Amino acid sequence: MSGPEPGGPYPNTWHHRLVQRSLVLFSVGVVLALVLNLLQIQRNVTLFPEEVIATIFSSAWWVPPCCGTAAAVVGLLYPCIDSHLGEPHKFKREWASVMRCIAVFVGINHASAKLDFANNVQLSLTLAALSLGLWWTFDRSRSGLGLGITIAFLATLITQFLVYNGVYQYTSPDFLYIRSWLPCIFFSGGVTVGNIGRQLAMLIPL
Repeated sequence: MSGPEPGGPYPNTWHHRLVQRSLVLFSVGVVLALVLNLLQIQRNVTLFPEEVIATIFSSAWWVPPCCGTAAAVVGLLYPCIDSHLGEPHKFKREWASVMRCIAVFVGINHASAKLDFANNVQLSLTLAALSLGLWWTFDRSRSGLGLGITIAFLATLITQFLVYNGVYQYTSPDFLYIRSWLPCIFFSGGVTVGNIGRQLAMLIPL
């Protein structure tokens, strides 16, 4: 029996499943961005200057879609890297664990927004310990650790680039606080979205 012809059902099925996973991950990224933004606004961490508000990039309408797109990329990348390395992720592969991971991630953000630390060193060490604890509790893979660190580094650079170009700015008293906060939050966010992506890959295989 001959294989499927080009444009047959298999390619369409593969494309359909990829779109499904991408849309779910995009939606998760948008929702998490909105929730975390509300937490940080309570502490006055970010501030959009008046001259920026007068431009097309004024409101933060573009932030949730950007976070959603990043979540889709990261969530698709994690199972792809696992497959490439030949190390399928099998640690705590159930939706209950994924939901707990999301809850811990939101909790880390809530702590960073609500708790007052004696200094930024204490803040950095606390958030780093919490982020590594999240990875150890819900991931424990080399690929998860490596991708989390890479995502934290790249996302922090992109954020600093936007700040230096005036797209948005930090409130002055919280500048050092932000430098301590961002990498850890991006790392734990990458691990969280990666776990969601891995679980979706089991539910909706390509």
